[in-house]
Amino acid sequence: MRIELINVNKFYRETAAIKDVSLVIESGEMMALLGPSGCGKSTLLRMIAGLVDVSSGQVLFDEMDVSSLPAQKRNASMVFQSYALFPHMNVFENIAFGLKIKKIGKGEIARRVANILEIVELSGLGSRNVQELSGGQRQRVALGRAIIMEPDILLLDEPLSNLDEKLRVTMRQSIKKLQRNLGITSVYVTHDQEEAMSIADRITVMDMGRILQTGTPKEIYFKPQSRFVAEFVGQANFFERKGDRSLILGQELVLPASFMDGYAMLRPENIHFSETGIQGCVQLKEELGLITRYQIDATGHPIIVDALSTQVQKSYDVGETMQLSFDIDAVIPVQNSHENWRSAR
Repeated sequence: MRIELINVNKFYRETAAIKDVSLVIESGEMMALLGPSGCGKSTLLRMIAGLVDVSSGQVLFDEMDVSSLPAQKRNASMVFQSYALFPHMNVFENIAFGLKIKKIGKGEIARRVANILEIVELSGLGSRNVQELSGGQRQRVALGRAIIMEPDILLLDEPLSNLDEKLRVTMRQSIKKLQRNLGITSVYVTHDQEEAMSIADRITVMDMGRILQTGTPKEIYFKPQSRFVAEFVGQANFFERKGDRSLILGQELVLPASFMDGYAMLRPENIHFSETGIQGCVQLKEELGLITRYQIDATGHPIIVDALSTQVQKSYDVGETMQLSFDIDAVIPVQNSHENWRSAR
């Protein structure tokens, strides 16, 4: 099922929650809506689901306008952050609930629930009360309840936010595998850039009710179109430009004329310790496992450097000095802020 939003707006009285959003989500694609709290991503998801009405614009499913179609007729299933399970029902009954409402026969329900329990890796737990389950198991029940209805579209609203870090990693791998195997067009809302990067085919970054950029995880990370996007999806170092040039760690580079009102950006992993280059002094050092993160003062300019712990010949402590160099090809010109709002297709 292909989803297309055309100039969609949502107003609450005089407040615009969604502002002129246009977006295409291809059939079978996993699209992540990424942004800070209150940016409109959950509102946009609910507009796709039919749980929030569209003030203006169109929502199309396979080119059919469903803007005025009620939620129950859109064949889209939703998974919530809070699981929204029925506490008085066991696992089987929670997953089977939608089928019973549709008056599907008992034998068919039993067959389909058994199949779903296997898919979400809960075989043998059908009779377990949901209150006895772990957070990860409850989310699997919620997923099972959603996909047993054989939806054309799967919508996930911060589904892993209530889980601990280790379980979130496991569950996002499970969701990605499930979505790939079933081929369901899916929209995944999150404020976690790592989660979005790992699970999505493409990411739409939002802020203040608008789309800032849509692209693959690599495009969003390596080719951000604004400073906001660059900072939201990872650590970044910015260097102001003067005219058509920017002074980066002692080297003057010419930048494209199309970015006259912007910055030159370097990711922390593209700055290196070397025998020549500009001098820096370590202000802070963080051991992050595989990566050691340094905050460095380079002649008055604060710099973040991420060094692979296994590749660093010398580990520097706070107060020590070193020489810094960088990969010229890794310099990225970015816009100053949100000046170039864009709708992505």
